Amino acid sequence: MIQPRNVPLGIAIPQVFLDQPVDMDLVQSFVRRAEELGYESIWVQERMIGDTPTLEGLSLLCYVAAITRKVRLGTSVVVAPDHNPAHLAKQFSTLDNMSNGRLTIGIGLGGRRQNAEVLGGATERRVRYLTESLAVMKAMWEQSEASYDGCFWKLDGETMEPKPVQKPHPPVWFGGRHPDALRRAVRLGDGWMGAGSSSTEQFKQHVSILHEHLEASGRDPNTFPISKRVYIALDDDESRAEGRLREWFGRHYGSADMGSQVSVRGSVAKCAEGLEEIVDGGAQMLMLNPVFDQMDHLEELRKMFPLTVS
Repeated sequence: MIQPRNVPLGIAIPQVFLDQPVDMDLVQSFVRRAEELGYESIWVQERMIGDTPTLEGLSLLCYVAAITRKVRLGTSVVVAPDHNPAHLAKQFSTLDNMSNGRLTIGIGLGGRRQNAEVLGGATERRVRYLTESLAVMKAMWEQSEASYDGCFWKLDGETMEPKPVQKPHPPVWFGGRHPDALRRAVRLGDGWMGAGSSSTEQFKQHVSILHEHLEASGRDPNTFPISKRVYIALDDDESRAEGRLREWFGRHYGSADMGSQVSVRGSVAKCAEGLEEIVDGGAQMLMLNPVFDQMDHLEELRKMFPLTVS
């Protein structure tokens, strides 16, 4: 059997509860066991609006911060234009303090402008809003009296305490796959995570574009982590695995076909080959996202990476 190479391994926290009540006992058991098993990081997504029962990510990470000690905590991703950046700066700083400096911030542009209408975010000029939001957050994290003069936001000596534990701030990873988003990730970010809705072949193309921008900007690729969310289903009956994924994707994302197009599924050997291909394509970290039988996946996926050092 092919073994995926030695890369940091992250995993998504149970957060979506389609056919059962919210199960905090599962969440608690899962994150504690993930830390025991040596996973490098555990992650949440953002789904604010919709009929899929999904826990709010930052609130969930605050809970997780209190019951873990070492594992890093990540957001993949917070849709920045849907939020007030001063509020986000405070939330992220609070979470970094609650976790004693274990936060990785994933942000992105998002694609559902109707959410911004409900949440009070930006419905127009969302790219400008995103870039200004990051500048506002960095000013509040880094400056004792924050100053910023933008189109959407102006700061004139505002203060925010406590500052994040990590200096100058927690690492900010970008999502997004449009060529402009990839360029923006290199220009403004500390790393990038490929979307779970991208296929392996699409991910490889995105990595190639990122490397071009890194070279053009003079940035050292070794200091810019590239990762990918991978929807994965271990099952010796590959057809059954695909069927369960299609049902989940159809209900959560409204596209059953996406479950067939982007997931890694099947036997342990088949999934190992799929993950190896993603690593070969440029992934320096894998964020694995099982959507059913999470505790079983937690154990079995870790066995596929026996040499991974957390």
